[in-house]
Amino acid sequence: MGLATRKIPMRKDVLTNKMFPKRELVRIVRDKEGNISIDPTGKKSGRGAYVGLDPEAVKEAKSKKTLEKVFSHAVPDEFYDELFDFVDHQKARMDLFGDLGKKH
Repeated sequence: MGLATRKIPMRKDVLTNKMFPKRELVRIVRDKEGNISIDPTGKKSGRGAYVGLDPEAVKEAKSKKTLEKVFSHAVPDEFYDELFDFVDHQKARMDLFGDLGKKH
């Protein structure tokens, strides 16, 4: 018998509409109170969406108010800035280490 190949969970990046392996994306979530936050664990409850590690796409999303459309809710500019910093940092880590440092 051959080695079992594990299926890689794929998710769509809401900023680019492209599919990526889930572990190469950042989950953001809107909770019942309408608060939008970054979900590094991927376990927070609420309406989730995934964003790729592309700081330029986050900048563009801020100008186009993309996340407002995704969540049907107002998203403060400060959140886009926080998301930009987080994505930029995660991208740098991935470029450096080839992984996001998550356990599989």
